[in-house]
Amino acid sequence: MKKYWDLITAIALSLLLDLIIAIAPNSIIRKILGLVFVLFLPGYVFITALFPEKKELDNLERLALSFGLSIAIVPLIGLALNYTSWGIRLIPILVSLTVFNVIFSIIAIYRRKNAIKPWIPWITIERIKEELEWDKASKLDKALTVILIIAIFASLGTLIYVITHPKPGEAFTEFYILGPYGKAADYPTELLVNETGRVIIGIVNHEHRNVTYFVEIWLVNLTYNFTTNETIIHEMYLMDRFNVTLPSIPVNIEGNWTPQFEMNYTFKIDKPGKWQLWFLLFKDKEPEIPEACLKGEDCSKTEGWRIMEAINGTIQSLKLNIDVKGLP
Repeated sequence: MKKYWDLITAIALSLLLDLIIAIAPNSIIRKILGLVFVLFLPGYVFITALFPEKKELDNLERLALSFGLSIAIVPLIGLALNYTSWGIRLIPILVSLTVFNVIFSIIAIYRRKNAIKPWIPWITIERIKEELEWDKASKLDKALTVILIIAIFASLGTLIYVITHPKPGEAFTEFYILGPYGKAADYPTELLVNETGRVIIGIVNHEHRNVTYFVEIWLVNLTYNFTTNETIIHEMYLMDRFNVTLPSIPVNIEGNWTPQFEMNYTFKIDKPGKWQLWFLLFKDKEPEIPEACLKGEDCSKTEGWRIMEAINGTIQSLKLNIDVKGLP
């Protein structure tokens, strides 16, 4: 068993990582083993299977090729998975790399067993000195070697820190409306006067902090002048408003998307014409609304800036075009 200790260890570490991801996916051990699993093991077992004889490569070449080939092998496996039904996801990548490591470890064990003078990694101070030709090196070469070794370990330490302490992803909020059956379809775009329309308003917080959201629903009648490139707001009424405080949740790119906050919203429009129902989203603080708007009066002259900023993308917003017919 001592003759194959490195390859048996590679198999054991691969299987151990699978177990840790299953029972403790957020542990620091997973991150450390994951680095070895991705950046070293695939190249190591591959190069060991290809060159079992000691004379074929020296230790430093094997070490460098182990890292280099790992960086090449892992993306190739990911590319192959991209053309399968499994896709590039955690479980398929984990299983594929584990199978790769196990298969090439077994091949390497077989080839080492039949090698004339097999390469077996034994790490001792004497072997390191021999590899570096320490006794024959000048003081300058020794100093440069020490500096190089320190730089390598510092780089590895920095890499581990960056991976284990990733920067938070982009902060954003999902804001959407769905039809009455919970799908992006069957919106109430044609109604009769005073007929009830229904939509579902949804919000998902990915801002990396708790956020209080303020939602305003405005009924707007506007036209666009293509000659002057000007938007003219003729009428504008506040239909409703509410607020909700939501904790931040991570973006789930591996599982099925799930809603965080959804609310059924019903409305009626008492005037015929071509209207737009605007849903405006504000974070942390809502701009003041004049008392006249709260009483249901036309606010096109004072609050039209809200819609103009929504059109320009300054305010996060959604719009539903509704054609309201008069009663027969």
